[in-house]
Amino acid sequence: EFIPKCRTCRRQAREQSGEADHHEGMSSDDELIPTEGDEFQKSKDNVLEDSRKVFEDVHADFCDIRKILLKFQEWKEKFPDSYCEAYISFCLPKLLNPLIRVHLISWNPLEQNLSELEEMPWFRAIEEFSDAENVSES
Repeated sequence: EFIPKCRTCRRQAREQSGEADHHEGMSSDDELIPTEGDEFQKSKDNVLEDSRKVFEDVHADFCDIRKILLKFQEWKEKFPDSYCEAYISFCLPKLLNPLIRVHLISWNPLEQNLSELEEMPWFRAIEEFSDAENVSES
């Protein structure tokens, strides 16, 4: 029978320390020491707090996805030739990536439903912008 090396090491460590509360086949994730769990939660809270500060010194027009997309929509309507020549459709994902990542820091796909992702304001803004582009192209 194949047993991964890390699993064997954990089993041997439990046997040597006399821990008898582990049942073979159960996840070792449940074996986190309470201090490790507290440290993880503290680290997670620090990351979330820092993420809130990332754009605090940025003008509102440049940290709100909806406002950014409106600027591009205006550009496309007023100057369609230069908009096309700048290949904006290829640039937008790279431009919006950092903004979206900040919004997704607290989102956990294992704990939350996919429909919650689709209801996020940034997702709706991108969806509306994409629909507006498809309508204007057709």
